[in-house]
Amino acid sequence: MGLFDIIIWAGAAVTLAGVAGLGACIVYVLRLRRAGLDEVSLRARLQRGVVWNMVALFVSVIGLMLVVVGVSLK
Repeated sequence: MGLFDIIIWAGAAVTLAGVAGLGACIVYVLRLRRAGLDEVSLRARLQRGVVWNMVALFVSVIGLMLVVVGVSLK
């Protein structure tokens, strides 16, 4: 297993972590909507969810970039 294979598999793992984070964001928002909160507190908590969603997307993109770099260098 060469260096490029390690980069590809590490990128795949990072991408899966990002996708898992996106799934967690979906579950978080669904639970919030079912909680029946007032609009102000719901909006504040949803803003926190948006931040976590952006972080999960960023992690996923970084992982995909690692996979592309590993495949193109191989």
